[in-house]
Amino acid sequence: MELENQLFDELQLGDTREIRRLCTQDDLLAFANISGNHNPLHLWNRDGDGDGTPEAQVPGMFLGALISAVLGNLLPGAGTVYRAQALRFHQPAHAGDELISRMTVTAKSTAERAVTLQTEIRRPLDDALIVSGQAVVEPPAQKLSYSSHDVPGLVVQRHRHFEKLLARAETLAPLATAVICPHQPHALNGALLAQRHGLIAPVLVGDPQLIAQTAQALGADLGEIPIVAATDDLAAARAGVGLVHQGRADALMKGHMHTDTLLRALLDKQDGLRTGVRLTHVFVMDVPGLSHPLLVTDAAINIAPDLKTKVDIVQNAIDLARAIGFDQPKVGVLSAVETVNPDIPSSIDAALLSKMAERGQIRGGFVDGPLAMDNAVDLAAARTKGLAGAVAGRAEVLVVPNLDAGNMLAKQLTYISHAEGAGLVLGAKVPVILNSRANDDMARLASCAVAVLYRAAQKGH
Repeated sequence: MELENQLFDELQLGDTREIRRLCTQDDLLAFANISGNHNPLHLWNRDGDGDGTPEAQVPGMFLGALISAVLGNLLPGAGTVYRAQALRFHQPAHAGDELISRMTVTAKSTAERAVTLQTEIRRPLDDALIVSGQAVVEPPAQKLSYSSHDVPGLVVQRHRHFEKLLARAETLAPLATAVICPHQPHALNGALLAQRHGLIAPVLVGDPQLIAQTAQALGADLGEIPIVAATDDLAAARAGVGLVHQGRADALMKGHMHTDTLLRALLDKQDGLRTGVRLTHVFVMDVPGLSHPLLVTDAAINIAPDLKTKVDIVQNAIDLARAIGFDQPKVGVLSAVETVNPDIPSSIDAALLSKMAERGQIRGGFVDGPLAMDNAVDLAAARTKGLAGAVAGRAEVLVVPNLDAGNMLAKQLTYISHAEGAGLVLGAKVPVILNSRANDDMARLASCAVAVLYRAAQKGH
């Protein structure tokens, strides 16, 4: 939007300007970080007055900033200098409220070259007066215009989607989970943290001496947590699989071991956990600035999947997406282009997967492809390319052509876009929690929460 200021001589008594602003949880977090005011009364997930309910009350000086926004942008506009501001707060506003900040010129002093404005903020929903007051400013001395889009955007980094998943999962019974080879602090601590949050009931499988040493290094008391002894990594993986067959575990969690070793036990033709569906991996990503979790598959198991494998990749991802709250997941099958090109095999696979979903061979979601990355996730890019339908520009699940592409995409989201990723292996009789050594506590908790929700969906809860 192009903005132009008003000089002293251009201002007239009664001139009025206003802005509308929807106050969000992210606004309050940004203000807390910028101002240093961490009063829990102003944070959406904290109880600041002890009544048991988070207030998410908009800080008074944030409201004052909405007045400043009108003065600095519209009336008088760019170049305005504050001289004084009086504020009276009538009632609180909260995250989720839309507010109108309105300024009206009430006096001009030629001698002092000052302008007085009546200032007020109202909530249009009920016309409630939130703030009233008076501002005295020095109008700009020269004519200026600028674009409001010139100001860099700000994205608040927090785990809004993972926090919601945790809140849902913590209402369910803890998931009995065989933790395979928790022989390093990151592996054992993740399991103990999930236990403290009521997500899992761990059974530790591995070398008892190494587990005890790891617990000692963490300063952790294992208490009554069962330990199943195993001589090496493969034996531990097989013992964990055995716990599933015995009904003592409803999930597996990979500890400090190679994924290939765990897969070897899972895929054993006689004693494994095969279901007839290909094992596939899904990242559930919490991407700052994105309004929903983003699923990326397959980024860890299937190196160069053929069409048959991709059918299972897509179906597993849809099943997981539905388990964590998507009613009809929108699946974008990625390629380098959004049109079918016989020289690009991934574009052909994408088109076939889309048609298979249309014919009911893939169920539970909308599937479209081929889509390039931009027009899969950005509606403007999709419209520019003339793409319509439920998925283009709105994809919630991204199916990549191969492991290389998936791994790169997931790590780009993690290390460049500051996303967090929860990892789960699907297609076995039970979910397999696949954490990385680089995962922080939130990612480990989220992986467990996703497993809890998925297992509950498997059981029809």
